[in-house]
Amino acid sequence: MSLTLPDLPYAKDALEPYLSAKTLEFHHDKHHKAYVDNGNKLIAGTDLDKEDAEAIIKKVVGDASKAGIFNNAAQVWNHSFYWLCLKPKGGGRPTGEVAQKIDADFGSYQKFAEELKNAGVTQFGSGWAWLVLKDGKLAVTKTGNADTPIAHGIKPLLTVDVWEHAYYLDYQNRRPDYIQAVIDNLINWDFVNSRLK
Repeated sequence: MSLTLPDLPYAKDALEPYLSAKTLEFHHDKHHKAYVDNGNKLIAGTDLDKEDAEAIIKKVVGDASKAGIFNNAAQVWNHSFYWLCLKPKGGGRPTGEVAQKIDADFGSYQKFAEELKNAGVTQFGSGWAWLVLKDGKLAVTKTGNADTPIAHGIKPLLTVDVWEHAYYLDYQNRRPDYIQAVIDNLINWDFVNSRLK
């Protein structure tokens, strides 16, 4: 089967106190695994069952008859990407190439952080807030449900999961507090810089 559940790149308690081990256990071991399992059931025996998540997304995007496949494959991809966007003792001001591009394209780190938080807070219902590279410039965007920039030919550099299962055990209905905690303490800027290469 082509859809796989990657191991977390850190221990389940490594992101505490900002994200609890219980949240990561449910989010990774239950929610992310369910997208993998459901997606593999939907592609079994089809011409998609040897493809990876990104290839599946690009082949079925916009095909209403394959919406279930798209949703599960995109959620597998989005989650696998999200785990890499986080790290213990992360967050705050970046260094390296992304720091220079943030200053150039947003005017300041503060303006970028405000835009990313606002994208996550104003995403109605479930979805994702993203830092993307579009036409050579950085931009903040948001997607609903399973939608993902790669479905639209846009390169994602960073995401914050704003589905309730990403934060509810730790923050209940305080989505803004969760997003701020990620921005201030958990963003893996090394990974974001590697995506710019």
